Amino acid sequence: MSESGFQPREITVLYFAAASTATNLTSENIAIPHGRFHLSALSDLLQSRHPNSNLGKVLEGSQWSVDCEMVDDPDAIELKGGEEIAVICPVSGG
Repeated sequence: MSESGFQPREITVLYFAAASTATNLTSENIAIPHGRFHLSALSDLLQSRHPNSNLGKVLEGSQWSVDCEMVDDPDAIELKGGEEIAVICPVSGG
């Protein structure tokens, strides 16, 4: 707990395929800002954490999963902390 008595709200972000390559990570725990924080804002937060990567471009074509459920409307999902968010990159068939 911090000195103010508030526990930081954290989420776990899982990176697969191109997102993993861009960040050089398979996962990371991220503190999310206090107040309302929607999944739609996560892209900007992740890009700010990985500024010298092509993560922004990867995220443009990716989808989100929250706690193993695919998300159709990121604006409708408010993150409260404790969620597991996966970046689902497009895959090419062959």
